[in-house]
Amino acid sequence: MNQDLMGKRALVTGASRGIGREIALELAARGASVAVNFLNSQEQAVDVARQIANTLRPDADVMLVKADVSQRGDIQSMVDEVQSRFGGLDIIVSNAAAGGFRALSDLTPVNFEAVLRTNASPVIWLTQAASTLLGSGSDNGKVVAVSSHGSRWSVPHYGAIGASKAALESLIRHLALELGDRGINFNCVLPGIIATDAIASMPDADNLVKAASERMMLGERTLTQHDVAKVVAFLCSPDSDLIQAQTIVVDGGVSIRV
Repeated sequence: MNQDLMGKRALVTGASRGIGREIALELAARGASVAVNFLNSQEQAVDVARQIANTLRPDADVMLVKADVSQRGDIQSMVDEVQSRFGGLDIIVSNAAAGGFRALSDLTPVNFEAVLRTNASPVIWLTQAASTLLGSGSDNGKVVAVSSHGSRWSVPHYGAIGASKAALESLIRHLALELGDRGINFNCVLPGIIATDAIASMPDADNLVKAASERMMLGERTLTQHDVAKVVAFLCSPDSDLIQAQTIVVDGGVSIRV
């Protein structure tokens, strides 16, 4: 197993399930100490921590941290707790996301503000809380955000979430502009459509996944959450130091097809 993150300290938000879970497991497998953030899915978060400690690396330093990433105060407390436990912080993966699927014609101000608070603004509060820690090491600090195809595609009932993801990608670029010179890399990973729990709750989810799979240009190869996690891990490693303010698409070529 690649150990390129040995000694690094990472915080993964929304790490109790889905892509966030796979990211936490991959970072731990590569040697990082991992803080597993969750809000409501405590049982699943405990399972992630148990899998890291009992299966991947018996010597792993892993912690659970409950926080609502839509709340700036919760994020500051979470970062403080991680610093206290790990003695610092080298990597942040902003993955947690939420938002109901509804037409824009049915959207209310409360709905829209909640989606932005959960999907876009956390990367600002995370960076504010941790920029000094991220920029204090001998290696570059890393901030990686998880976007989605809704930032570029028009998907039914996905307008508010898609707008929040487009905002997230813009925020990453501007954070790099403001703070990149402090030795911090800011990048996004944009996964293709994978049959996660979140996708499963979308209208017509089965057909969306089927259509995406049929448009991939990799033969019989299918896209998995682990494929996305490996790209995130690369962006958290020193090998990505010269990648700055980019959105890396991991979809098997689906998005470039006419």
